[in-house]
Amino acid sequence: MPDHPDVRVRVAVPEDETELALLDRRAWSPLHAVTPEPRPPYPPFFSDRHPPQDCLVAEDDGRPAGYAHLGFPTPLAANRHVLQIQGLAVAQEARGRGAGRALVRAAVEEARRRGARRLTLRVLGHNTPARKLYESEGFVVEGVLPEEFHLDGRYVDDVFMGRFL
Repeated sequence: MPDHPDVRVRVAVPEDETELALLDRRAWSPLHAVTPEPRPPYPPFFSDRHPPQDCLVAEDDGRPAGYAHLGFPTPLAANRHVLQIQGLAVAQEARGRGAGRALVRAAVEEARRRGARRLTLRVLGHNTPARKLYESEGFVVEGVLPEEFHLDGRYVDDVFMGRFL
């Protein structure tokens, strides 16, 4: 996995469950989440849809600083050549230290390693920092669903981005 000077990225292990679940809840924001703010009882972080082996973990000083889930966009065999980033979060205290960029680069590398031809993602239109990061790593806007979500009192676009590998 590619490393940022202070950040190491690795594949998750089941023992990461508790720390990643806490990081996920703390990182929740209407800037990137379409689901309501998490409240107890909390669902498991890992699931059949997102098992540990499909999760990349960014570590800063040996502690989880962020994660990225990889998965197939559909269950169809016809698009098994496409992988999708299905969630990416960085702890508030780790932002600006390269964890997000390291995760995106690691996702690209992992998608290539798995034989994918394309890597895609969805991002909310008002999430300018994430969109700039993805664009700087070679992702382009491939489609927009205007006002797809109503969040925090306003309508927000759902932006599809992708890149060839």
